[in-house]
Amino acid sequence: MAQSTPSLNKSLRTSPHNIEAERALIGAIMLKPDIMHDTSVTIYPESFYADKHRVIYDAILSIFMKGDPIDLLSVTTRLKEKDQLERVGGATYITELAETVPAAGNAHYYAELVQNKAILRGLILAAEDIAELAYGDPESLDETLDIAEKKVYSVTNTNSGQKFKTLGSSLTEAWERFEYLNANQDERRGVPSGFNSIDSLLSGFQKSDLIILAARPSMGKTTFALDIARNAALKYKASVGIFSLEMSDQQLVDRMLAAEAGVDSWKLRTGKLSTDAEYEAVQAAMAKLADAPIHIDDQPGTNLLQMRSSARRLKNEHGLDLLIVDYLQLIHPTNTKASDNMVQQVTEISRSLKLLARELNVPVIALSQLSRAVEQRGGKPRLSDLRDSGSIEQDADVVMFIHREDKINKDSDRPNIAEIMVEKHRNGPVGMAELYFDAQHVRFLNLDTKHGGMSAAFSDNSVNDDF
Repeated sequence: MAQSTPSLNKSLRTSPHNIEAERALIGAIMLKPDIMHDTSVTIYPESFYADKHRVIYDAILSIFMKGDPIDLLSVTTRLKEKDQLERVGGATYITELAETVPAAGNAHYYAELVQNKAILRGLILAAEDIAELAYGDPESLDETLDIAEKKVYSVTNTNSGQKFKTLGSSLTEAWERFEYLNANQDERRGVPSGFNSIDSLLSGFQKSDLIILAARPSMGKTTFALDIARNAALKYKASVGIFSLEMSDQQLVDRMLAAEAGVDSWKLRTGKLSTDAEYEAVQAAMAKLADAPIHIDDQPGTNLLQMRSSARRLKNEHGLDLLIVDYLQLIHPTNTKASDNMVQQVTEISRSLKLLARELNVPVIALSQLSRAVEQRGGKPRLSDLRDSGSIEQDADVVMFIHREDKINKDSDRPNIAEIMVEKHRNGPVGMAELYFDAQHVRFLNLDTKHGGMSAAFSDNSVNDDF
């Protein structure tokens, strides 16, 4: 007798399931209907393997959605109305489910068992779809990988199928948020920058926001972004991801070490530290930064699909509170044609970054160049100076510029003073904050009140460290 081929054996395998957990969950729901408030969010009729359990749960779900009581009588009646009672084994089987529950108090555990098996079945279906896609000889490998990842991601994020919310539920959620914020005045609302004046203006970087940080070269965009990352990770334990398309991870590390240790950055990079105090400061900074939840991807030439895939993986494996991209114009678009100009490419990039912020529900800070119009015109940057595309301004929730007068006018009476200009703030006020640029240690610092101006105004109401 010939042996079966491996592929045939695989095709005969039964899909993952746990019938006893399905029975226990349905029975527990009929005994303790209140658990449907949680179960209805994560368990769907399709989560059940047995057809009769899908039918019974669908009836329970429809009863729950109407606000009617869930019990043996209501479930049996609903199944009769839909001519499905005999299909599931009759009233006897419904009664048996309720009477044989091991422990109704373990309903959430039963739900987890059912959901886990449903996810495994979903992965199998996704794998079959991905295999068909691969056998189809697709033109773009990157697009195929992105589709494959989305299929797997959708299986493991079961709540993503809920597309619409009623206005009433959104209002309830909003009111609960308002009450919580009012009762916790000192708690941070978003990811803090670590700069008091900026956090007072923005209330931290908010989830799903796209923040554009723009300036002409050598104004300190990367330095400012690294300061934000360092402050958020060290002071507030926020998990930060950095896509560095211009500088290597070692260059970023050198900058963060010099800034955190307070040593001369040139000495650090050239190995010319000369005192015990400098060495001790660097060692202490290394110890602190080693535990900081900062993750760096310095792969050059990264495209949007690769960036999205890497960010999703980072969030799933380590958590993610803030994403930084340095810088926008260096990202390779994926959907544009060779004939597309830079404006069209940047339009795709900025919109994709906004969608990424929404998908991951984290703030995304994207660094951007300004056009040469600033230098030709003189003065401070404007929104119209954003390089290559007006869509950057349109897609951004916040637009910040860095302006340093001493970089333009060497005789400026405000040396090392950087103006952080918030020129667009979709959900709040615009304004300006001032910081001190410490060139020797390559970092920005809070100004104290002696410098006056907007920073002093904010410092009178400085934010709490737990912002």
